[in-house]
Amino acid sequence: MTATRKNYIKLLLPLLAVVLFAVPVFAEDDDAASEKLPLPRFVSLRSAEVNMRVGPGTRYSINWVYKRENLPVEIIQEFDQWRQIRDAEGTTGWVHKQMVQGKRTAVVVGKVAVLRRSPDITANPVLRAEPGVIGKILSCEEKWCRVQISGRKAWIQKTSIFGVYKKEEF
Repeated sequence: MTATRKNYIKLLLPLLAVVLFAVPVFAEDDDAASEKLPLPRFVSLRSAEVNMRVGPGTRYSINWVYKRENLPVEIIQEFDQWRQIRDAEGTTGWVHKQMVQGKRTAVVVGKVAVLRRSPDITANPVLRAEPGVIGKILSCEEKWCRVQISGRKAWIQKTSIFGVYKKEEF
C-alpha cells in the first residue's frame, strides 16, 4: 500500500466514524424533545391511512383505520414509540408516533359552521363549513380561531371545532 493511500485512509476513517455515529445522536434528541411535550396535546394525523390499535405495539390488533390525513387528534398518553389518541368522537386507541405530526388542524363538529371575516358574531360571513371539514389552525383567541379552509382564511368559534382547547390561545 502506498503512503498516499495510507494517509487517505487515516483521514477517511475518522470522518466516516463521525457520520455513522452522528445520526443516532440526532434521533435520540428528537425522541427526548417529544417526550417533554405536555399531555394532553393536539396533533394531526400525518398520513391518509393510519392504523389505530388496541394497545401500544404491533402485536395488538387494529381496531380502526383512519382515512383522513391532517385529522386532528388529542394525544392523551405516551408509551415508548406509541401515542394513545382520542378523536373528535371520543374514540381512543394507540398509533405509532410516526403517524402523527405537530401541525395544528381543526375539524368542524356539530352542525354547519359559519366562518366570519373577524372574530365577532356580527362580522360578515365568509363561508360555511359542514361537519367533518378540516382546516389548518392559524391562531386562536379567547373564543375564536382563525383557520384556513380550501385556501380561504376566516374566523370560527371554538365551540364549532375539535382540535383546540377551550382556554388555549396562540
